[in-house]
Amino acid sequence: MSHALILLAHGSSDARWRAPFETLEHDLRARLETPTVIAYMELSEPSLETRVAELYDQGHRRLDILPLFFAAGRHLRQDVPAQLEALREQYPQAALTLLDPVGQHPAFVEALAGIVTSRVEASLER
Repeated sequence: MSHALILLAHGSSDARWRAPFETLEHDLRARLETPTVIAYMELSEPSLETRVAELYDQGHRRLDILPLFFAAGRHLRQDVPAQLEALREQYPQAALTLLDPVGQHPAFVEALAGIVTSRVEASLER
């Protein structure tokens, strides 16, 4: 079963807000063997529904959705599961899995600690 990864961000109508997510998508595509795309939950395109349709049409039947959120709030507990339920009805041959948000992964804490440390060191050098 062909596998793909959807990076899910909240979304904004402001293109400047979306730019870092588009850069992340580009950078991860270059580093991962798994096809990787960005999708937005609301206010932006491509939406989660658009990305699922595209990937399904490309033959991907196992789609992991990785929320680019610090924690699981209302969106990840209610809104996204409701979207996925509708998508599962529309694409019954697809296995759609909502992963834990990146902020809950131990590696995220390590990465954030590294960023904080480098920023503090840089400010002390000024």
